[in-house]
Amino acid sequence: MNRRTFLNSILSTLLYITHRQLSAAEALVKKDSDFLKVENLEKNNTTIMVDPVFLEHHIGPTHPESPSRIQHIERALIESNLFEITKSVGLKNDIYKWIETVHTKNHIKSIRESTPIANKVATAAVNAALSAVDSIMHNNSTNVFCATRPPGHHALNTGREEGFCYYNHVAIAAKYAQEKYNLKRILIIDWDYHHGNSTEAIFYTDPSVLFFSTHDKNAYPGTGDPLKTGSGDGEGYNINVHLPCGTSDRIIIKKFNEILLPKARKFKPDLVLISAGFDSRKDDLLGCFSITDSGFIELTKIAMTIANEFCNNRLVSVLEGGYNLDGNAKAVVAHVSTLKNNMHTS
Repeated sequence: MNRRTFLNSILSTLLYITHRQLSAAEALVKKDSDFLKVENLEKNNTTIMVDPVFLEHHIGPTHPESPSRIQHIERALIESNLFEITKSVGLKNDIYKWIETVHTKNHIKSIRESTPIANKVATAAVNAALSAVDSIMHNNSTNVFCATRPPGHHALNTGREEGFCYYNHVAIAAKYAQEKYNLKRILIIDWDYHHGNSTEAIFYTDPSVLFFSTHDKNAYPGTGDPLKTGSGDGEGYNINVHLPCGTSDRIIIKKFNEILLPKARKFKPDLVLISAGFDSRKDDLLGCFSITDSGFIELTKIAMTIANEFCNNRLVSVLEGGYNLDGNAKAVVAHVSTLKNNMHTS
C-alpha cells in the first residue's frame, strides 16, 4: 500500500466514525423528541411529608438514629429547592385503630407507657404514611415521600423497641390502603441494608401483599433467608434477596430487574410502598454496601415503572434506616428528585 492509499484509508475510516457518531446523536435527539411528543405525558405532583415532631425523640445522646437525620435531610431539601413541596403532618383522631391492624393492644400499651416520647414520634410517622396514602388516593399527589423517623420495619409485637423501631409504618399503611380504599394487592419494596423482619412476619401467609427485600442476611436482625418464601396461601409472596458486603449499584439493580420486575408484573399491584432505607448507601455507619445515589435513582425508576404500569402511578415511600448524616440526606434528595422529575404517562 502506497502512502496516498494509506492516507485515503485513514481519512475514510475517520469519516465513517464521524458519520456513525452523528447518526447516533441524531437518533438520541429524535428519541427524546418523540418521547416529549407523547400526548398523555404528565409531570409528577410529588409531596414530601415532614413535621417538627420528628426532632423530638432520641434513644440516647450518641445513638445513630438521631434527630440530626431529619435536620440534615431538611437542609438538603432546602438546598435542592425541594422544600417547597413539603407538607406538615396532621394527626388523625383514629390513628390507634389503624396501628391495631398490625400491632397488639399490649404492644401499644407498653410503648405508650414505657417510652411516651418515642410513642408520640412513631405515631406521627404512622400518621404520615397514612396521610400519604390518602393524598395519592384522592389524587392530590402522584407519589409521596415520608421524611419520618424512627424507622419501622423491625417493629415486632414485643412491647419494646426493636432495631430502633416501635411501629411498622409501611405495614400499617398497607393494611390501611386495603381496608379504607379496598385495594386488593400491595407491593412492598424494602431496599434497607437490614432485613424487614417485621414486615415479613406480618404478611408471611398473606397472598395480597408481595414483599420484596434486598438486604444482608448476616446483619441485624439475622433474618431474611432467601429460602423463606412465605407459607400457606402466602407461599411465593415473600421474596428475600441476600446481598454480600460491597454490593454495588450494578448488582442490586440486576436483582431488581431480574427478580422484582417479573414478580411484580405477575402480581399486578394496586399500590407500591417502599421501605426506603438508605443505610444500604456507601459509607453508612451500620451497613457495608456500596450503593451510590445513582443506584438509588435507578431503583426508584424501577419502582416507578411498576407503579405506572399497574396502579396509576400510586407510590408511597417511607424513610427507614440511613445513618451517615450527609450520605443519607444526599440519597433522599436523589430519590425524591427522581420521584418528582421523572414524568409519567397517565
